[in-house]
Amino acid sequence: MSARSIWKGSISFGLVNIPIKLYTTTDKNNEFSFNQLDKEGHRIQYKKWCPIEEREIPYSEIKKGYEVSKDKYVLVEKEDLDKIKAITTKTIDIKEFIYENDFDPLLIEKSYYVAPDAGNDGHRNSTGKRRANTSVSSKAYVLFVSTLKETNKVAIGKVVLKDKEHLVALRSYQKGLIMHQLMYQEEIRPIDEIDGMPGTETFTKLPPIDKREIDLGKTLVDNLTNKEFDVSQYSDDYTKQLEELISAKSHGEVYTSEAKEEENGVGDNLLEALKASVQKSKPKSI
Repeated sequence: MSARSIWKGSISFGLVNIPIKLYTTTDKNNEFSFNQLDKEGHRIQYKKWCPIEEREIPYSEIKKGYEVSKDKYVLVEKEDLDKIKAITTKTIDIKEFIYENDFDPLLIEKSYYVAPDAGNDGHRNSTGKRRANTSVSSKAYVLFVSTLKETNKVAIGKVVLKDKEHLVALRSYQKGLIMHQLMYQEEIRPIDEIDGMPGTETFTKLPPIDKREIDLGKTLVDNLTNKEFDVSQYSDDYTKQLEELISAKSHGEVYTSEAKEEENGVGDNLLEALKASVQKSKPKSI
């Protein structure tokens, strides 16, 4: 089953306009979702309940409110929100370009594939079909992707999705383009607010690391380093076991799993732990 685009618009790149479509990068079809049941196996329903009036509140009576102090709210009507509603332009407005090395993945909230929308071009062949492969929009798309790739740059812009303005980053990915929806700086908790983090008042000062420990640490990293990252070698073992468990119970069978043996550590001796780790990670001789 082919994927469906979730948004159509364009990339505004100087005076160049590139029609595009957005697709989600994730596939949630195989995720498990549990329902809440009572002890008899009946599905539970949730009601909107007012503890003051002691009654169920119908959807038509429910309003939005923002708590300004303890149990005090400002009522916000739909008409109020419409006054500050972002203007939907269907355009990803590029603001600047930055180097890939300066792009912090911490900012990424979610990602989308960006495909050219050749259907907006209007170029047709003699049979009346659109010439997607030779269209101006496809050519502009390929040019944009190639430029980002060859310059090692990331495009930073803004776009309105679902009535909200988002900061986004566009970067080349394999043969195409990917868009990252970013968080704003104020949405990210500063690292110095984390207790025990180096540089904070609560960080416990430790003895300096000696050269032997550093060398062993580097060796361990080298032993575990691959030339290329292949994400396909990893899979969700928990979900696989969950599938087996549900399948067994649905057939009236008892699910059993193999107990995993815990690896023995080396106590509080960092140097010995590094030595043991390096020994274990050594490439096996053929």
